[in-house]
Amino acid sequence: MTVYQFDRTLDGLLTAVFDAYARRSFPDILQGTDAPLPLFYDDLHAVVTDDAKAGRVWRALQKKLSAEALTCVTVSYLSELPELDMHLFRYVCKAVDSPVSIERNFADEDVLFVVNTFRKVRYERLRMLQFLRFQKAADGTYFGMMEPQYNVLPLAIGHFRDRFSDQAFLLYDRRRHYGYYYDHGELTRVSFDERLPHFRSGKLDESMLDKDEMLFQELWRTYFKAICIRERLNPRKQRKDMPVRYWKYLTEKQ
Repeated sequence: MTVYQFDRTLDGLLTAVFDAYARRSFPDILQGTDAPLPLFYDDLHAVVTDDAKAGRVWRALQKKLSAEALTCVTVSYLSELPELDMHLFRYVCKAVDSPVSIERNFADEDVLFVVNTFRKVRYERLRMLQFLRFQKAADGTYFGMMEPQYNVLPLAIGHFRDRFSDQAFLLYDRRRHYGYYYDHGELTRVSFDERLPHFRSGKLDESMLDKDEMLFQELWRTYFKAICIRERLNPRKQRKDMPVRYWKYLTEKQ
């Protein structure tokens, strides 16, 4: 049994592909460096991420896959699912080796898994756009926090930058401990001390809010209740359309 360990980045995975062809030894298990090793194995290879190697594999993929399929590869990796690693590794190898494009061969389990993962990540991005709620701070900055299932903040930030181009905002992913601060043209990746109360709760303290923010929040809750038709309440469908994991940060659910 051959085990490859890598840093669980996309460049690291592409480097693993390069190493496999160079060593003529393909992994039976592909895992992160912090994952426990199997009880029995014959060969262990520690992949050292190399931009040049990753670039060569990526250029080979560009010759075999459409732009849509390349997007599928990069977006699916934002799922951070450990089980994706081996599927994506085999997908890349098959794409490079095949004389024809494999991207529509949904009978192949690796292709199907990668495409389905891409769809899940894309849907989670949509949910972030739907369910993010901003709070206006006293200095005029809009603060929003979420804990998305997948690492979709890089996919969603462009929407908010374009939508609120004339406003300063901070959008933070608490699960992954980073966010983006936008200030009238400049977008910066940031991290904070999450022991601060508003990072634990996702809600700014009333003393930090703009003078009218509490009023607007109450107006939004009133509107939410007013449009509700009690005779048509369907809690099960509501939890399906608006999963409970988002409720913590939704103004209308407070």
